[in-house]
Amino acid sequence: MQRDIEKLKAYFQDAPADISLADVDLERLPRHVSLIMDGNGRWAQARGLDRSRGHVAGVDSLREAVTTSVRLGVDVLSAYAFSTENWKRPQREVNLLMHLFATTLVKELPLFHQENVRLRFLGDLEALPKETRDVFQRGLDETERYDGMTFALAVNYGSRAEIARAARLVAADVAAGTLSLDDVDADAISSRLYTAGLPDPDLLIRTSGELRLSNYLLWQLAYTEMYVTDTYWPDFDRWEYLRAVRAFQGRGRRYGGVVNS
Repeated sequence: MQRDIEKLKAYFQDAPADISLADVDLERLPRHVSLIMDGNGRWAQARGLDRSRGHVAGVDSLREAVTTSVRLGVDVLSAYAFSTENWKRPQREVNLLMHLFATTLVKELPLFHQENVRLRFLGDLEALPKETRDVFQRGLDETERYDGMTFALAVNYGSRAEIARAARLVAADVAAGTLSLDDVDADAISSRLYTAGLPDPDLLIRTSGELRLSNYLLWQLAYTEMYVTDTYWPDFDRWEYLRAVRAFQGRGRRYGGVVNS
């Protein structure tokens, strides 16, 4: 994806002492960055606030992550917003999140239009409230022709359920005779995942210091570089993003073989 150098330099002005735009190689950026946005509740509780305030604050960080990705020229940004397990949370919190998804997307659509961002969703959306589904569909319809960065939001997403769904689709095609058993390979599975057509993530960023994948993109993250920061998601900003990219660029990606130089 092309980047506007002047906008890029202006966006990364006033850098902190430990990181700046000059610390990353713009020719070796990850093509797909994925986010596990963790720590909203703990951020709020540490400030004596209701957990809901953390979710609201986290919207600002996601907006900044989208803008940062666009400025850098990242092709795909994906983010884990609501898992299949999150339905177990208190009903009040779930209701707030569903409402927040809908209202936030409406507010953020002008940003997607301005930055030529195409929206995509990962997960089973049928279980969501109609209000949320309708707004999501509006976002898909209004951005489907954009050819800039793709922003993929995982909502009601669980990787094991996704892989099981792909297996069912493969089995149905084999039973129908449209797919040969001999042609069932990794590509056959990948093409039936929610992420079909997207490159696998090069870099996964997880906030709040947790060292687990939480049932997120288990298939797609096979050779992804991981970066974990203790920063809670509402405090994650463009400079934390740059620190993650710098760490990514300092690693040798082997893919099971020799270092890819």
